[in-house]
Amino acid sequence: MRLTPGPARDVDLDRVDLFDLDLYASGDPHPIWDVMRSKAPLHHQVLPDGREFWSVTRYADVCRVLGDHREFTSERGTVVTHLGVDDVAAGTLMTSTDPPRHTEVRRPIGARLTARAVKSWEDSIRGTVVRFLAPALDGETFDLAERALLLPAMVTGPLLGIPEKDWEELVQLTAMVTAPLDPHFKLGSEAATLAISHHELVTYVKEWVTTRRAAGHEDDSLLHHLMSVRPGGAPLTDEEIALDGYSILLGANVTTPHTISGTVQALAERPEQFEKAQADPSLVPNLVEEGLRWTSAACNFMRYAVDDTAIGGGTIPAGGAVVAWIGSANRDASQFADPHAFDVTRSAKGQVAFGFGPHYCIGAPLARLTLRIFFEELLQRFGSIELAGAPQHLRSYFIAGMTHLPIAAQKRQTP
Repeated sequence: MRLTPGPARDVDLDRVDLFDLDLYASGDPHPIWDVMRSKAPLHHQVLPDGREFWSVTRYADVCRVLGDHREFTSERGTVVTHLGVDDVAAGTLMTSTDPPRHTEVRRPIGARLTARAVKSWEDSIRGTVVRFLAPALDGETFDLAERALLLPAMVTGPLLGIPEKDWEELVQLTAMVTAPLDPHFKLGSEAATLAISHHELVTYVKEWVTTRRAAGHEDDSLLHHLMSVRPGGAPLTDEEIALDGYSILLGANVTTPHTISGTVQALAERPEQFEKAQADPSLVPNLVEEGLRWTSAACNFMRYAVDDTAIGGGTIPAGGAVVAWIGSANRDASQFADPHAFDVTRSAKGQVAFGFGPHYCIGAPLARLTLRIFFEELLQRFGSIELAGAPQHLRSYFIAGMTHLPIAAQKRQTP
């Protein structure tokens, strides 16, 4: 979807279809979200097949929905592709589980992903980023979005315990989960694409666990660590390990590349912002937070109201699906002044690109470290960036991203 919105326009909210894939692949949802925040902060939509959902678009309401599991449960599914059919892994899969079980599984994994813990990976990540950027400096057109899909696997593969030979396949499978109707990733219907990708990813982790157990192999990887997690004092079953491993693989792969692509596009379109960040390296942390806010790669998350719940000037009935639009919350003028301006000097630490509350992204410290290193190296090595073709946006209402972003970069001339 377009990250720089077009001009404000009249919007008939009764006719808005937030599940229209064209809105994200070639359209512009931001003017619609602007109107929703102003006139309909709680919006109800019924799909042609009878499924229905309520949307919240204001920053405070999005934080409330994501932050209070007693009002809004995750235990029927948390992604909009499951709307109308409860997630079969809900209550087991970490992302589709409420506290206290969610906390019991998350805490020991999160201890391995704190900012202090991932700091030891900085040199390794920097080497990976330098190798990734090198081909962009040979003077030829470089398709950043296409190549960036593999970058998270290059960074997290060793941390997870995934061999390099499997990275490309796993990246393809995780993309199929999050964009099952994008022509780059779909295999037949949406349902078929989701079924195939889910099965292949869960099977991969199961076989990984079986092989490690049979060999008596122990290591310091995150997937191996899952084998020792004991929520409530009992070890996870192989099925639970496989499902949580699947969740970790998704989280590792699907958002960072789109944050990178969208932020680089913003810098290419605004040379003055590129020059500001290059002139003052202390702005890189700001650039990272602004890039996260600007791109909001995980565009939304879904919850279900536990009881009739008043919010946004209306009421969501008990059992009603509610979609919290992160892409809208991060452009809420009540929280971010001049929200449709990309500004590397902005302090955007309140952005909710990583979510909010109990399900706040467990890998956020690693993602932030990767993004910081990426932009440090880019600003140090690139003298300029220009778009070398039109971006091609992901056909997904869940992940806001790109499949193609051709750029032409010039090496920075050192004194």
